[in-house]
Amino acid sequence: MSTSPTAVVRTSVSVPLRFPDGYATTAQVHTFTGLADDREHLALGLGDWEGALRRSAAGGPAPLVRPHSECLTGDVFGSQRCDCGPQLREAVERIAGVGGLLLYLRQEGRGIGLYAKLDAYALQDAGMDTYQANLALGRAEDERDYTAAAQMLTALGAHRVDLLSNNPDKAAQLQRLGVRVERRVATGVHLSAANAAYLRAKRDHTAHTLDLAG
Repeated sequence: MSTSPTAVVRTSVSVPLRFPDGYATTAQVHTFTGLADDREHLALGLGDWEGALRRSAAGGPAPLVRPHSECLTGDVFGSQRCDCGPQLREAVERIAGVGGLLLYLRQEGRGIGLYAKLDAYALQDAGMDTYQANLALGRAEDERDYTAAAQMLTALGAHRVDLLSNNPDKAAQLQRLGVRVERRVATGVHLSAANAAYLRAKRDHTAHTLDLAG
């Protein structure tokens, strides 16, 4: 187990949220200094997040936490090629219901960036899967590093978490970085005709917890 470098909260501000389907809540949005990659990541405290952290520190249940990688096309424009937008919407409501944190991580396209992600889409249209496309561009299958996520959690006092994610790599990286993952909690399956091949690739290639029935 390794410990990530120290980061500290620089700003904390209350932000009301409303999603296109009408769901609304309020987040306490935190910014940080000292993050390892110098990117502008955010931590959103949802529901009774402070109470959840206090209860965890006293030996109670771990807070529910989702590290969510930025996806402009899915989160903002509602792209059907992935499941990112529905996962974000689901995570906010589930975390708000029990108290916890959503980490919004600025690592578009599994860390390769927006333009490269769209280049990868073009290769997928020619028959590659999402991982093959990244490799064909000379990039790694997944370039995301969760050091900053571990720093953010540590700065907020979340040393143990219930991880809302289908991705085993997130849990493995956080464990190595000193954040104790008490359990993994699967997200829903947000399947559409446009993202079926994408979800199958995640299930079959990187062991994402997805029940696609085929």
